[in-house]
Amino acid sequence: MAKEVVKKIKTVEEAKKKISHCEDCLKAKFDGKDGKRHIVVCGGTGCLSSDSQQIIDNFNKIIKERHLEDKVTCNVVGCFGFCSQGPFVKIFPEDTLYHAVKPSDCERIIEEDILNGKIIEELLYEDPNTHKKVVRQDDINFYKKQLRIALHGCGTINPEVLDEALGYDAFKALIKVFTMDPQEVIKEILDSGLRGRGGGGFPTGRKWQFAHDQVNDTKYVVCNGDEGDPGAFMDRSILEGNPVSVIEGMMIAGYAIGAKDGYFYVRAEYPVAVRRLQIAIKELEEIGLLGDNILGSGFSFKVHVRLGAGAFVCGEETALLNSIEGKRGMPRPRPPFPAVKGLWGKPTIINNVETLANVPYIIRIGAKEFAKIGTEKSKGTKVFALGGKVKNVGLVEVPMGTTLRELVFDIGGGIPNDKRFQAIQTGGPSGGCLTLNELDTPIDFDNLIERGSMMGSGGAIVMDEDNCMVDVAKFYLEFICDESCGKCSQCRIGTKRLLEILTKVTDGKATLEDLEKLKTLSESISVGSLCGLGQTAPNPVLSTLTKFKDVYLRHVEDKKCDAGVCKNLISFVIDPNKCKKCSLCARNCPVNAITGVVGKEPYVIDNSKCIKCGTCISACKFGAISKR
Repeated sequence: MAKEVVKKIKTVEEAKKKISHCEDCLKAKFDGKDGKRHIVVCGGTGCLSSDSQQIIDNFNKIIKERHLEDKVTCNVVGCFGFCSQGPFVKIFPEDTLYHAVKPSDCERIIEEDILNGKIIEELLYEDPNTHKKVVRQDDINFYKKQLRIALHGCGTINPEVLDEALGYDAFKALIKVFTMDPQEVIKEILDSGLRGRGGGGFPTGRKWQFAHDQVNDTKYVVCNGDEGDPGAFMDRSILEGNPVSVIEGMMIAGYAIGAKDGYFYVRAEYPVAVRRLQIAIKELEEIGLLGDNILGSGFSFKVHVRLGAGAFVCGEETALLNSIEGKRGMPRPRPPFPAVKGLWGKPTIINNVETLANVPYIIRIGAKEFAKIGTEKSKGTKVFALGGKVKNVGLVEVPMGTTLRELVFDIGGGIPNDKRFQAIQTGGPSGGCLTLNELDTPIDFDNLIERGSMMGSGGAIVMDEDNCMVDVAKFYLEFICDESCGKCSQCRIGTKRLLEILTKVTDGKATLEDLEKLKTLSESISVGSLCGLGQTAPNPVLSTLTKFKDVYLRHVEDKKCDAGVCKNLISFVIDPNKCKKCSLCARNCPVNAITGVVGKEPYVIDNSKCIKCGTCISACKFGAISKR
């Protein structure tokens, strides 16, 4: 069968007609005016790992077998954000949202909801406070304080169908840009107050201006999709949910600085994001929205994809450039900055995924309107990957100025099992911990830095009373030691020495002098390292050492870990009054550290043999074993 020839869009007027047609089709889908019901299923990586692809396959199989094609469709969409409640299934036009759906539920949804119009109560989300079932997504507390700008279209449109993106505002901004001078575009971004969402918070418009001012026939735009913070998945979800918005943002940046080529640098561990990005690029090329003389404007732009091997240091922009060029991912000294001498020695701007996703929105609504969102020095919204000890784990986009308390307790739902909130780590390995006394801090770039943390790319890990803050600092140092490129000795050797001292603390072998060494060595590493990885590597240590000094002293002076995390500082004890002498703990102990006589005498643990694995606690049905 011959391949269908795609008609290219050659002019702005043709593009407007195409967009208008796509808008009508999408609106008919949402409003039900096309006479069909439409099932959409979350296709983010989290839900895909929980069988959402099988759910899609089951729906389509049932639709085909029962000849329901004229009544209902089923498609994939991007991340809904509420990851702890997925997989999600939404039905248009009613906007009914089902959560925690299993492949076995598909037949019932088709039969009861699609064919008979009956909402399935058991699959609706239940508000934990009111215990009432919630039908619509927007009525769930998790979503009420959110504002989706960077996540525009995620969870709504099919990321693998270009027409749906075009029907949901795509390329309206680029068409508008073609009526503007490049300097006008840069001014619009400057006036919006947009700052880089990759961690540094540098004003995006200023970066574009630097590259624009360079006189060179060849310039590049690079999209940094190499997010490597533990627990972070913001950029991945945007690329999975609406890759076209990021491509459009890159094209607008290219128009503004005079670049004809853009490079996506995405880690290879993101296969779904990479595949959908490549699908979008191919479709845009086929239809004429990427390539030479786009829409007859005289502007030409091509997009390329490069896969990263997962090195955390390649999130640093100059190391990223080396990697694209086929060199080892190691940072370069600056100056010269990439805007002057970047990819292959040419002027280059590097923006992360979330930054570029904001650009089309700014152009569409105008800088003044965008600047109304957020705080005085931090405009717009920020996407966070909210995780750890919080009830509502997921992807959250909130206006700048939202407090940490709102993030953790209103959107996040608070701490599970009525545990005590202890800290929230923002900014990943480069950030720091914020305590209970800082929960009312408005989230923006400057406020977090003032309190010893940072925005970073958007990771937000919540910790409760069962987390040891020394162990948290040790975890991040282990990560940094593994990821250091080794180019400068302060980072390569200094972080290793920091980790050794932290290990002494968690083993109960450290002295008060070691705590002083932690502080002085951390400050030395921050000052002497070449790139941002090394300069911020000691932040988790300095943050926890300052705000949880009593925890460190307890480890050093009393040789105790009150959280019961540091194995060498805890012991397992069987309460003889609760012990039922059943031998269940002894039979499950992997090292035979528990002895006793069945039915006659309580069991005891020999802590010289015990490996602190916790198997005995799990095995005991009577709560007789505890950590001390």
